[in-house]
Amino acid sequence: MANNILIVDDAAFMRMMIKDILVKNGFNVVAEAADGAQAVEKYKELQPDLVTMDITMPEMDGIAALKEIKKINPNAKVIMCSAMGQQAMVIDAIQAGARDFIVKPFQADRVIEAISKTLA
Repeated sequence: MANNILIVDDAAFMRMMIKDILVKNGFNVVAEAADGAQAVEKYKELQPDLVTMDITMPEMDGIAALKEIKKINPNAKVIMCSAMGQQAMVIDAIQAGARDFIVKPFQADRVIEAISKTLA
């Protein structure tokens, strides 16, 4: 069964990289969003099984979007994506309900491990 995943990152290159990793490993990427506001709209519309969420984005950051998604579905599965040196924000994200986090630049095996564990 392919799990439906929403990828959220303001950098198209990062979305492409993570999508490539997911598709190669049998996951179904249902949509992409470039900021938190788009992420919340796409989440409402598509109800994906999992969201990968960048922390720092324009309009609405990943933590604010995570909180909004958790209001829509308290059981939403969200994995945060952060650059090195964003530990404080990662802690905020985990406290806000993120299930896990992956660090950029993405390591394919770590991405798949985090997603498989979260969906299990």
